Amino acid sequence: MQHPPAKIHRMFELIEPIATITFSEVPTAAFLAIGTRNYWDGYFAGRAAPLGPAPAEVVHAVFYNFADGEVARHIPWVWGKVTPREAIAVRERGSASALRQLIGPLAESPALVRAADLATRAGVSAPTEGRVLYAGLRALPVPEEPVARLWHAATLLREHRGDGHTAALVAHGVGGTEAHVLLALSLGMRAHEFGRVHHLPTAQLDAVVDGLRDRGLVDAAGGLTEAGRQTRERVEALTDELAAPAYRVLNADELDELIAGLEPIAAAVEAADR
Repeated sequence: MQHPPAKIHRMFELIEPIATITFSEVPTAAFLAIGTRNYWDGYFAGRAAPLGPAPAEVVHAVFYNFADGEVARHIPWVWGKVTPREAIAVRERGSASALRQLIGPLAESPALVRAADLATRAGVSAPTEGRVLYAGLRALPVPEEPVARLWHAATLLREHRGDGHTAALVAHGVGGTEAHVLLALSLGMRAHEFGRVHHLPTAQLDAVVDGLRDRGLVDAAGGLTEAGRQTRERVEALTDELAAPAYRVLNADELDELIAGLEPIAAAVEAADR
């Protein structure tokens, strides 16, 4: 059934901290223990593994928002240390362990089991056409253990939304690095201060900002124009719209129950991360 856009967006807010626990210290340590060199080796090995041993060019295209050359510093090097199948297992174990540590007693609660079941129903129900990373995840077995199942379901829903977000950016002519710049400016930050792109060479980032200025999305002072703000809003609205099919398998009461069940779990993760 159709659900209000506000609830679809609320699901994004709740699944994000649960799914992205995979990028935290415990999973990173698990990858370092098998021979990766740094955080980003583990990031690319774990997140790209459902695609198989895909070359850097493919991973770059699917992930969309990494600057040229960033993926190639890690892929295919990581596939000389770990196979995609091994990376999937390391990522799942590390992520479930991290989630279990952060949420404490909630990990053993019937409410978590119910949330994991509802989230999994949604996570395996959406169409895969045009959703490359989501389709790769859908091909993996769903964990039986509840905490691992919840993390896996949140990851399915996050990557389903992420594939849609990429489509929305492409439809609005916004490149990956441009998307980071627009996000930074919408938060009141200068592009050169934003964590995901601040490491880029100044000239490279200046060129991205200049391109957005030429299109009327950034003003002379380096802030968002009204057109820039509206472009971001349209992208986000379309992203939520494209995420909605995953939740149609749930009726209104079930979606409300899922939201209520995820709220204390997401809050516990966010509180522990502060």
